[in-house]
Amino acid sequence: MTFELTILGSSSAVPTSKRNLTAHVLNVHERFFLIDCGEGTQLQLRKNKIRFGKIDHIFISHLHGDHIFGLFGLISTFNLLHREKDLNIYAHPELENILKRHIEYFERTLSYNIIYHHVNPKLNKVIYEDARITVETIPLKHRIPTCGFLFKEKPHLRNLKKDVVAAFDIPISKIRSIQEGEDFINDDGDIINNIKLTYSPYKQRSYAYCTDTAYYEKLIPIIKDVDLLFHEATLDKSLKKQAKQTLHSTTVDAANIANKSNVKKLVIGHFSARYTNVKPLVEESKEIFPNTFSAEDGERHSVELERM
Repeated sequence: MTFELTILGSSSAVPTSKRNLTAHVLNVHERFFLIDCGEGTQLQLRKNKIRFGKIDHIFISHLHGDHIFGLFGLISTFNLLHREKDLNIYAHPELENILKRHIEYFERTLSYNIIYHHVNPKLNKVIYEDARITVETIPLKHRIPTCGFLFKEKPHLRNLKKDVVAAFDIPISKIRSIQEGEDFINDDGDIINNIKLTYSPYKQRSYAYCTDTAYYEKLIPIIKDVDLLFHEATLDKSLKKQAKQTLHSTTVDAANIANKSNVKKLVIGHFSARYTNVKPLVEESKEIFPNTFSAEDGERHSVELERM
């Protein structure tokens, strides 16, 4: 049961020779969610062997160009490939008008439907849900309306001890209720305690994406205890004044948010193009939050299963 993040782009504002613009893909049980879509995203999808046909849901944090300019090319490519499945886009309402004008001028018609899900960046709200996962918005503090996204697995069922289940000759009709925690009563009226029949369920896994934001403690209760946090760290700690002016975060800001939120792992990125070497930025964060890593294009970060 995969829960894996792939970094497609880690630069801010402009791409560099080594870093593309912001885009992530989260694979949850072979459901692929694209988060932001900076210029060059479709090339990065190909490089990382992520099939275009797997992308059915795209989440856009805000309408700055380095987070959306890749959408135009991706939509066009889907059309050239004769896509038929619906494409769901979750974003600020203004994006619908922007994309419709582009499609009207360049594409005329599409072979597939785009379903727009309007997001209010000021609210913490569930905006997507399926049998395995929920996605909710995380209000952020930036120059224009911006939100992050919190991806959370739904609770896992308990795992059956197959040999024990066979020994008690439990019918298939009772399996689901046992996985949900119920005891089993056999034909003689004997109660078989659930703990004898099952292993503890796996813990729910979670990923929080917090890009383009000033230091903002209001997001802490939302992301508390997540397994994996991406938090922008556009600038080093010496540029704290500039970060405040542009409503971005420093390495120290990101680390303090991770520390106060009790997350397990922090990935920093959205680096300013001024940095050719980001190791010093990672070291600054590690002084406060030791389990910090840099976002690197093409790298994957997996959250492994753990029993409760």
